Amino acid sequence: MMKKYYIITYGCQMNFSDLERIASVLEDISYKPASKMDEANLIVVNMCSVRQSAVDRVYGQVKNFLKLKRRNPKLKTLLTGCVLKSDLRKFKEKFDYILSIKSLPHWKKFLKKDKYFYYPILRGSTSLLRLNLNRLDCAYLKTQPKYRTKFSAYVPIIIGCNNFCTYCVVPYTRGQEISRPAKDILKEIKDLAKKGYKEIWLLGENVNSYKSQNTKIAIGGTYGNFNITNFAKLLKMINKIPGDFWIRFTSSHPKDFSDELIRTIAECEKVTKYISLPIQSGDNEILKEMNRPYIVKDYKNLVKKIRKKIPNVTLSTDIIVGFLGETKKQFENTIKLLKAIKPDMAYIAQYSPRPGTAAAKMKDSVSHQEKERRDKVLTEVLKKTALENNKKYIGKMVEVLPEYERKDWLIGKTREYKTIKFKPVNKKLIGKFVKVKVTNAIPWGLKGKLVKKRG
Repeated sequence: MMKKYYIITYGCQMNFSDLERIASVLEDISYKPASKMDEANLIVVNMCSVRQSAVDRVYGQVKNFLKLKRRNPKLKTLLTGCVLKSDLRKFKEKFDYILSIKSLPHWKKFLKKDKYFYYPILRGSTSLLRLNLNRLDCAYLKTQPKYRTKFSAYVPIIIGCNNFCTYCVVPYTRGQEISRPAKDILKEIKDLAKKGYKEIWLLGENVNSYKSQNTKIAIGGTYGNFNITNFAKLLKMINKIPGDFWIRFTSSHPKDFSDELIRTIAECEKVTKYISLPIQSGDNEILKEMNRPYIVKDYKNLVKKIRKKIPNVTLSTDIIVGFLGETKKQFENTIKLLKAIKPDMAYIAQYSPRPGTAAAKMKDSVSHQEKERRDKVLTEVLKKTALENNKKYIGKMVEVLPEYERKDWLIGKTREYKTIKFKPVNKKLIGKFVKVKVTNAIPWGLKGKLVKKRG
């Protein structure tokens, strides 16, 4: 009987990058992807404990698994990903296997023992709870990914986080920062460029704290020793790799966004002018409570500096509404900030306590209804600023990478990371650079007309 797997992933781009490596490991031991969950012999849940909503969705899936197991008793389920210890304890009886994503290179050793896996040490056990994440490195990233597309790829450069924001679980689920060796990153991107990939995402919980030792790598056909010690220098090295591709990255911390990095983004042709720069709150007291080591004035000055050096930059930010004790006045400060910086996009989250974080020990005094209201207020502000920014593109020619077709439109992203849909539809253009003239703007994107294929 053919063995099939089905992967369910929640969370950020890093989790989706991990998905590609999980798929590669499973296919190395003769598993084939299932098109539907009920066709699978193995269901992998690659979860994220960063938000309670994602955890709740996993519980919803567990109910589905019970129904599927009644029809197929040999079905096995496996939990991995970015998972809090408290969530692991809750799920240990719900899954057949709980495995650390960082132990991915070792999965094969027991997953192929027989066609239905038998590994009693991990089955239904809490062995992962005793695992010290900081003792594991990023060796699992050496696993060759099974990229989901032939034109866009995720390349993790750093895992973990050292910042310990009071609301965030990442240091507890991913461990503290470990930078991937520069030579491995450059090799992977060189291979992608040779295969014709057009968009390469550099990933990390905080990419601009990347650090690496000296390395020797071939760039443009010649070898040289490069003292790559920070993210800006890494970008310069990637920019020198031959090929026609864009470089994107996420996510950044304002405290680590140096003048050198701003200059590098401005000067490197392949680095797209899109920056994700989370602020989280527009109130200094709340920022302090969040353990964000900057004040609003610092952030505004940084945005001003970025826009002066990179005039056509697209800026997105993250904001949490209803953080512990956030008063109406403090929320008003966030509204003022959003109106002042006029971001192109803001990812707004309603605060929910996460077990194990410093904030979880304090009282969550803002009601769910009030969080909903504040979310809607900020969304309305964002709609106005985003529309204002997008209208500046009307009549202009933009470079676009089409990603898919939907309802008689081709949909993709501009170089500046604006979502755009355009006609006429030609599926052969998906994954190839094209020129599009912008004809209309809406808050969340652009509309346009195809002018020509670029390459």
